Amino acid sequence: MALPVPDLDDRRFQDLVDDAKRLVQQRCPQWTDHNVSDPGVTLIETFAYMVDQLLYRLNRVPDRLYVKFLELIGTTLFPPTAATAQVTFWLSAAQDDDVRVPAGTEVCTLRTEDDESVNFETVRDLTIPPRSLRHVATQPDGGEVHGRPEALVGEGEFACFTAHPVPGDALLLGLSDAAPNCAIALRFDCSVQGVGVDPLFPPLVWEAWTGTAWSRCDLDRDETGGLNRAGDVIVHVPGTHAASLIDGQRAGWLRCRVVAAEAGFPFYGASPTVHKLSAFTIGATVPATHAETVTDEIIGISEGVPGQSFALARAPVVAGDAQFAVEVAAGHGWDAWTETSSFARCGPDDHVLRIDRTSGTITFGPAVREPDGAFTHYGAVPPKAAPIRVRSYRTGGGSAGNVSARAINVLRTSIPFVDRVENRRPATGGIAGETIEQAKVRGPLLLRTRDRAITPGDYEYLAREAAPDVARVHCVPAGDGADAGGLRLLVVPAAAADETGRVRFEDLVPSDDVLERITRYLDERRAVGARLLVEPPFYQGVTVVTQLTALARARVEDVRAAALAALYRYLDPLTGGMDGNGWTFGRAVRSGEVYSVLQRLPGIEVVDDVRLFAADPLTGQRGDAVQRIPLDRHALAFSFEHQVRVSAGV
Repeated sequence: MALPVPDLDDRRFQDLVDDAKRLVQQRCPQWTDHNVSDPGVTLIETFAYMVDQLLYRLNRVPDRLYVKFLELIGTTLFPPTAATAQVTFWLSAAQDDDVRVPAGTEVCTLRTEDDESVNFETVRDLTIPPRSLRHVATQPDGGEVHGRPEALVGEGEFACFTAHPVPGDALLLGLSDAAPNCAIALRFDCSVQGVGVDPLFPPLVWEAWTGTAWSRCDLDRDETGGLNRAGDVIVHVPGTHAASLIDGQRAGWLRCRVVAAEAGFPFYGASPTVHKLSAFTIGATVPATHAETVTDEIIGISEGVPGQSFALARAPVVAGDAQFAVEVAAGHGWDAWTETSSFARCGPDDHVLRIDRTSGTITFGPAVREPDGAFTHYGAVPPKAAPIRVRSYRTGGGSAGNVSARAINVLRTSIPFVDRVENRRPATGGIAGETIEQAKVRGPLLLRTRDRAITPGDYEYLAREAAPDVARVHCVPAGDGADAGGLRLLVVPAAAADETGRVRFEDLVPSDDVLERITRYLDERRAVGARLLVEPPFYQGVTVVTQLTALARARVEDVRAAALAALYRYLDPLTGGMDGNGWTFGRAVRSGEVYSVLQRLPGIEVVDDVRLFAADPLTGQRGDAVQRIPLDRHALAFSFEHQVRVSAGV
């Protein structure tokens, strides 16, 4: 409990008026009319009102002193973080040469009468390479690969899968080369032979070979209805796609694999047949951030004295960027000065600086006077009259960048042959800058850690300092045996769900940049000899298969959609669990709790059956039906392809 803070003066307006009237009685006994209608009493109340305002400001002095104390221990406000979106650039048509989208290309949301546009910039160069189809093959489940060269020229027809398709049958397509992060259009000339399936929900998945395993592709559009009619299939190839040898042919391999049909949907009665196939690149995806890059900014001229401060033209500086660097003119070139967390460990020749990213203030090392009168320099001093510049920094960020899917649709920078842009998923990671009230809460934690990682709580706190855009951080013992005594820091990044509430497994794996940033930050602060491994947690896929009975007045489709959304929300590393704050590490999944989640949904009369299946999110393989799935203490539950069957109520 916080210590009570006394008021320096606890008198209020009425107390001041009453005190003044008592003084009037003592000093001026002739004044007998103390009613509010008396002009003298009006003056007393006026002065009492003004003094009451002064007392209010006086009582704020402890708050100011508290903030000043936070400054003394080195507390600064956290700057905002910038939201990141995966933006797809679509070509107007297939091209014969590379199409280049330079880093810093500006895209934004649509500006309306009520809302300003939200601007994004691409973070790296994007090359959209031309790709074509070179090889076609089929492979039955567990069987040999059979080449189908006739599909490239349209000579005859062939069955994509076995005569009676089974899960695991695959159609293999070899591109001229790997196409990481590209949108590939596959043009099919098919016959209506794959009867029995729902064309809107065919039991097919598209995958790309990464050199070591098959990785799931996002399906953008399927005009063939499950390879049952002529049309285009557009897939988004993951960034790990690599060219490899399959059946003696080197290519960038994709495949269409048959999977088990979801509950309530039909399966293939016969294999689809293909007459001709072709492929071409129609777009590519690149990360973009809600920030603006400022380059080559001259921030001032050095006066040649210690402790100089300079202000950037644009603030705040986005958190999470690479190490901040400033250049100082020296002779015929520029010397680089790098950011440090503290001047205490710096010597007089170290080219270091500190930056307050919230205010955009850059400070060079100070000089401290010693008892003998000499000065100790904590950091070098830029030469007098030397220009100082910042080569590059990013400004902006905040929660406004967390825009919804397909909200980014305006191309502000013209790119030849690019027709349109869109973000297929919501932007995530945008966090507003820290407020003074939030810093007051964080101050005692900072004083406790003293910038040193000793306890698990210290590791978690400092990891959030290094990467404020991550969603969850959990520190646990590394294990037994050879791992005894070490620590594992489990990092869960922020990820946005799609319209159905699903979170992609790939989005729950933190980037190498985030892991490296946390590792580097903690390496400077952990105890000597402490062994630390920063990694994502183990995600245990869970598939729920349930049978529901809807109320008589409820629509079956609405009940099914609500049940799926509830399951994906409940078994979620970020929003799951009974409290909605994310699934608890190591907590087992129980069918009884799933019953309670489903039973309280509107429109459901009874939950007839619930079965749990442990699933591998990478391979899609499922175990046997159980009533309880135990989790390792380092694991989180993850929703994987739930199946809901709803019967209409009577």
